[in-house]
Amino acid sequence: MTAAILERPALEVADVIQECGDAFLDRYGGLLSVTQRQALRDLAACRTAALGGHVEHCLDCGHERIAYNSCRNRHCPKCQALTRARWLQQQAEHLLPVEYHHVVLTLPAAVADLALANPAVLYDLLMRSAAATLRAVAANPQRLGAVVGVLMVLHTWGQNLHHHPHVHCVVTGGGLSCDPAGKLDTTPRWVACRRGFFLPVRVLGRVFRSQFLNGLNRLFAEGQLLLPGRLHALAKPDARAAWWKTLYAQDWVVYSKRPFGGPEQVLKYLARYTHRVAISNSRLESLDDGRVTFRLKDYAEGGRTKRLTLDAEEFLRRFVQHVLPRGFVKVRHYGLLANGQRHARLSVCRRLLLVATVAAVVPGADPVPVAPAQPRCCPECGGTRLVHRELTPAARAAGPADSS
Repeated sequence: MTAAILERPALEVADVIQECGDAFLDRYGGLLSVTQRQALRDLAACRTAALGGHVEHCLDCGHERIAYNSCRNRHCPKCQALTRARWLQQQAEHLLPVEYHHVVLTLPAAVADLALANPAVLYDLLMRSAAATLRAVAANPQRLGAVVGVLMVLHTWGQNLHHHPHVHCVVTGGGLSCDPAGKLDTTPRWVACRRGFFLPVRVLGRVFRSQFLNGLNRLFAEGQLLLPGRLHALAKPDARAAWWKTLYAQDWVVYSKRPFGGPEQVLKYLARYTHRVAISNSRLESLDDGRVTFRLKDYAEGGRTKRLTLDAEEFLRRFVQHVLPRGFVKVRHYGLLANGQRHARLSVCRRLLLVATVAAVVPGADPVPVAPAQPRCCPECGGTRLVHRELTPAARAAGPADSS
């Protein structure tokens, strides 16, 4: 009888946690949230005996293959594929036969520090402000005069794992006609963007700055923000007024990328971006003497691939700062795609665009006969007489994230 465990990458984030997690917690444990500790526990145990699994046994040759259960934590590099596939299938039903635009809105570094201390409220404000910006500028009759559809994804990292909060938006290249307040016309018509152009980024940047800072001012007035460490100076009105002045004086970065050609390209993009975590296991190269080396793209040099080596404790510190608060929704829909009225509004869009069914929107969406799935076979002999035996979770010793 032979036995095998399903293959895994040579190096994973889980390996760094298992080998260096204790040292990391000794240094930073007091600063971690419950959710961050849980993420460390989950990632370390993912697809190990600690979570149980099953043994696949071949009745023909006796070969056994062990598959351990996944942790299903949304920050785990190994647990996104199935969730992403199901989500993409749902999004395909919402796509229209129009040009789509990719818009990125980024918080300035001075606000990013405050967001790291108050992730739940400020990431929420970032997403709502970005959505309000896109809707307001698009509704302006001097710009487009329409309600557009927006799918927005929050990312909080850069390639080097530093904190870099920004949102990626996939926006319809047009929308339903509306008044300046964004209320749909009684008999709406489809208003298309100029081909290859969405909205002026300088205008978007100014409106985004105003939307976010107005919301931030309300949070300060309501006392909802934590101001630890050097941020405590912002509790003083004079210091905050000076800080405010610098924020209004700078341009806020809004980047409009080259538009997508159609629904197929949008789906490919969403497959890459929506369920991404701070770093994938495929980017990790080595863990030697407590130091982690990984690949990154330097966009300041045209996307050139480089390598960065960090102490494992610093690597984990950077990684856990991208663990989102429990229950935080990082993928959101606005405008035509807002959950409450999406079906009705998209039906109007399709009628105006002369599209009768979703099948005409997404190539290959027509109901077609699906070939039956091929039965699993033994990797050794090709036999299909396979039986499964459950493996109960192994009692595991307290891991690095279990210590108090």
